[in-house]
Amino acid sequence: MRHFLNLSDAGADGIAAMLADALDRKAARAGWSKGRVDADAPLAGHVLAMVFEKSSTRTRVSFDMAIRQLGGSAIVMDAGSMQLGRGESVADTARVLSGYVDAIMIRTDDHAKVEEMAHYAGVPVINGLTDASHPCQIMADLLTIIERGKSLPGLKVAWLGDGNNVLASIVEAASLMQFDVVAACPQGFQPEEEAIVRASGRARVVGDPREAVEGADIVVTDTWISMGQAHADTKLRAMMPYQVTTALMQAAKPDATFLHCLPAHRGEEVVTEVIDGPQSAIWAEAENRLHAQKSILRWCFGQIG
Repeated sequence: MRHFLNLSDAGADGIAAMLADALDRKAARAGWSKGRVDADAPLAGHVLAMVFEKSSTRTRVSFDMAIRQLGGSAIVMDAGSMQLGRGESVADTARVLSGYVDAIMIRTDDHAKVEEMAHYAGVPVINGLTDASHPCQIMADLLTIIERGKSLPGLKVAWLGDGNNVLASIVEAASLMQFDVVAACPQGFQPEEEAIVRASGRARVVGDPREAVEGADIVVTDTWISMGQAHADTKLRAMMPYQVTTALMQAAKPDATFLHCLPAHRGEEVVTEVIDGPQSAIWAEAENRLHAQKSILRWCFGQIG
């Protein structure tokens, strides 16, 4: 059974197959209404359970539309309105849902929860986000990069700001797809050293944001105050030198692309001039959550890769 908890679950070949499939299926839908089912309806009759312990816009809507376009349907559940929020274990929830649905997507905090869900589920489990990783987002990012005419091997990706779950998955992708990541993070907010070591020389952390961005093909940032965290003034002060500005973007390659997984806090991690500027691909990136996740679902069911 195929679970998609981290990018390494699919490996380089699986990721490449999913990206190729996403590009083809997206192109085949050009000009169609969003609710129209793909011509081959490859997941007709399949039901996806979506479990949310964290708020969501893009993950919720993109997965719902993904399974619909593939011919299936979704059941959306917030943890607070199900027994999981009243003390039922993740293991028992996994066993129960496996009797009702064909796959489970869970968006939660502790990565151990998705691992437990996958261990006890009798159906594929997809990590919609945890504190440790965000593989679905990075699949959309890779798809966006390719659409911008860039080949993944040999790219330089610059990361600015917090050493969080999104960065962890970017670093994992770098090792698998053979590109380089230079992350500029302030002291106290750097990624786990283990994540950098696992990148096998494809990632490093620096203190100077300009050093990270110099000659970069891709510039990426994320909100500094993650979901559930207090709006910490101390953290904001530490992060401000890492704000993506027009001047900082000028240090990257002239054709560099700016990415942000959203939601954005304009005037904090990025200025409005960059996020709405010609180098920004954030709206295509957001839409590509849908197209990438369609291929993730198909991969989980063994239809590709």
